[in-house]
Amino acid sequence: MRLLLISILQSLLLCGGQVLLKFALQHMGTFTWTCDFVTRNLTNWWLLACGLCYACSTALWLYIVRTFPFSMAYPMISLSYVFGMFAAMVFFHEEVPLVRWVGVLFILAGCVLIAR
Repeated sequence: MRLLLISILQSLLLCGGQVLLKFALQHMGTFTWTCDFVTRNLTNWWLLACGLCYACSTALWLYIVRTFPFSMAYPMISLSYVFGMFAAMVFFHEEVPLVRWVGVLFILAGCVLIAR
């Protein structure tokens, strides 16, 4: 159960990083090899927040891999797919068909079985 809770937090951070990355890319503008482009994106707070989420997610992942058997830990990454589906709906107003929700249920069931 401890693995499941820590994996949920790690997956939320990973998904949050992906959502923030998409927002950062939307605010980035057209790519150019100029100092202005680089400077503007170094101060892009969406991109900075994305990096922070990834850093925290990676730190938790290191703890998970060190503490739990790899055969249990690695499949827990799939929880980020579940959170990604919800993020797609909430932040990007995407429609998610029923067949994808069925897939999400299988992912959740698999994570519960692995964490036991």
